[in-house]
Amino acid sequence: MSKTLVAYFSASGVTKSEAEKLAAVADADLFEIKPVVPYTNADLDWTNDKSRSTVEMKDLYSRPKIAEKLESVEGYDTVFVGFPVWWYVEPRIIDTFLEGYDFSGKTVIPFATSGGSGLGKTAENFRKLLGKNVTVKEGRVINRATETELRSWVKTLGL
Repeated sequence: MSKTLVAYFSASGVTKSEAEKLAAVADADLFEIKPVVPYTNADLDWTNDKSRSTVEMKDLYSRPKIAEKLESVEGYDTVFVGFPVWWYVEPRIIDTFLEGYDFSGKTVIPFATSGGSGLGKTAENFRKLLGKNVTVKEGRVINRATETELRSWVKTLGL
C-alpha cells in the first residue's frame, strides 16, 4: 500500500483549506510549508514592483527559507505539492521545498489555487528541479473543489 503526503504553502488560507480536503480524500499525511518570515498583505501586493513576492518571483534563484523542515519524504511514494499560483507558476518557497529533499523514485503532483490563471509551466519547472528519477504528473487548480471532484481526480492519477 502506498503512502501519500500533501505538502502545501498557503499565503492567505485558501490553499490550506483545499490541501486539507485533498489530504482527507487521498488518505494522506499533511505538511504545511511555512516561511521563516510570514508574508504580510504588503508582501503579497503583486501590483507593487518592490513587494516581497514580486521581488522573489522576478528572481529565478530566490529561495525563501522554510520555518519547519519535514523530517523526511523517504516513507512516501506520492507527494502532492500545493500552493497559490504566483505569476503563472509556483511561488519560490515551493522551489525551496522541492530542492530540500530527495524525491527519487517518487511521484510528485502539483495542485494549486488561483484567482484566474492555470498552472502554467509548473510541471515543467518541477521536472527541472527534481530531475529524471522523479515522476511529475500534470497537476490541476482545485479552487473550491468538492470531495467528489477531488476523489475523481485522485482516482484518475492511478496511484
